[in-house]
Amino acid sequence: MGDFLRKRRAALTPGDVGLMDYGTRRVPGLRREEVAMMAGMSVTYYARLEQGQHINASDAVIDSLSRALALTEVERKHLSELSGIKRAAPKSSRSRPDHVRPGTKRLIEAMGVPAVVLGKQTEVLAWNQAGHLLVASHVDFHAPDRPPLRPNMTRMLFLDEATHSLYAHWRTEAGRAVASLRLLSGRFSDDAELAALVGELTLKSPEFATMWAEHPVENCMSGYKTLDHPRLGSLELGFEVLTVPDDSGHRILTYTADPESASAAALTRLQHPPSGA
Repeated sequence: MGDFLRKRRAALTPGDVGLMDYGTRRVPGLRREEVAMMAGMSVTYYARLEQGQHINASDAVIDSLSRALALTEVERKHLSELSGIKRAAPKSSRSRPDHVRPGTKRLIEAMGVPAVVLGKQTEVLAWNQAGHLLVASHVDFHAPDRPPLRPNMTRMLFLDEATHSLYAHWRTEAGRAVASLRLLSGRFSDDAELAALVGELTLKSPEFATMWAEHPVENCMSGYKTLDHPRLGSLELGFEVLTVPDDSGHRILTYTADPESASAAALTRLQHPPSGA
């Protein structure tokens, strides 16, 4: 939480929040005193929040900070989740492997579009044939059924060359992935495997470490991706993320193309290859 507050404070200028700016500043962004004043709290209390001493920060405190730092609704929710982080030591034992519900698996198999089911750590719990062929044809189709071998969408994006080359605008895709992972890390703050994933990527990928340090937060539920598919060529696809309405944290990632477009025709070939292909 302290890191998030410091990053957001540093990203604002006095003009952004309606304050007068008097002269040159030694460091970028707002001063602690200015944030505390706008949030209606003492400088000492705000300094403690930036130092990580935020146990039992109330909803009123979160709302005041959100207004003072001009946070978006997604960022405000993330700040609220961070304020509830338990300070107990992480659990040493690994949790039981997650599994997709049979009904969810039947749903994606019945979909007429590529679909992938993701778990809390962005691991692939299931995919339909089109989803597999679209995003990871170089990976065994049955890998999601074997927890030790499960592909992880974020890990592949940063550490797998085939996945890296799939995205024409890799840096944009990577930025979205890190912002989403930040949101998940606040929502599931006691998830040891999620923390381990962040640690692994920080050590193995300088690009991830740099992006993670900026503390971006975004709820990436829809948008567009440009793929350089090894078999189909360039694809312009829309994506939608459907959240399963329970506490599992499972999400269904789907891909679609504009009707009558070349990308739509390519997806048809992906799902219904010519006889003998």
